[in-house]
Amino acid sequence: MTTGPELSIVMPVRNEGLNLRIMLKILSAVVDVPHEVLIVVDEKDDASVPVVEAISPQYARLAVVHNTHGRGILNALRAGVHAAQGRYILIFAADEVGPVLAIDDMIALMDGGCQFVSCTRYAHGGRRLGGSWIGGILSRSANRIFRHLSGCRLTDATTGIKMFTREVFDGLQLEARPVGWAVAFEMAIKAQLAGLRLGEVPIVSIDRLYGGKSTFRLGSWTVEYFRWFVWGLLALRRRHVRPGEVAVRVPTATALGGKVRM
Repeated sequence: MTTGPELSIVMPVRNEGLNLRIMLKILSAVVDVPHEVLIVVDEKDDASVPVVEAISPQYARLAVVHNTHGRGILNALRAGVHAAQGRYILIFAADEVGPVLAIDDMIALMDGGCQFVSCTRYAHGGRRLGGSWIGGILSRSANRIFRHLSGCRLTDATTGIKMFTREVFDGLQLEARPVGWAVAFEMAIKAQLAGLRLGEVPIVSIDRLYGGKSTFRLGSWTVEYFRWFVWGLLALRRRHVRPGEVAVRVPTATALGGKVRM
């Protein structure tokens, strides 16, 4: 009898040839639990598809999912999540290397009772390297201010590296516009509003380590993130959601090691 995977890794991509080829090799070498990798594309002629087809004979569970819900990260996630067979679902981008080393710790938090686990670049030893310097400043500052004003428990609400179940994803009723990874910010806010048990794992985020062009757009991204900043601030304060305990697991590869609580 064939059993399903423990983990489904969902990666929305757009013409990520080189990054995807390297990322799949890293995942195959590092992830020990039975897992599947779902590469979500908007167009069937996306340059990522031939890469997946070339590697798939060497990978037990690797598939391309065609997003038919419409453009944007949220729609790509819908397509990937609803195709997923794993008990847990992990989302992240093909150009992110650091999150791979946090997967075991994220699973451990889920096994320990967390319902929504997010990585953090801004606490418990986490760091952000590479990428747009403007985007980095805005991200760090916005997370710090948002947490201070709203009482948000997560130290990096905007990161796109998150783990959950399909039931949780469907229950959040996401509605972010198709601009960047703003939906990740929305998910973090609504996960706290829903009273889910939250977890965090620090990572060293290395953006675009292997090159390629970033999709970051200062104007459109800032507007959409600011929209969720204001919405989340009002919603969390209106419902008097107080900061509570978040389970934190520091990867054992770091000097800190072990598991701590906040």
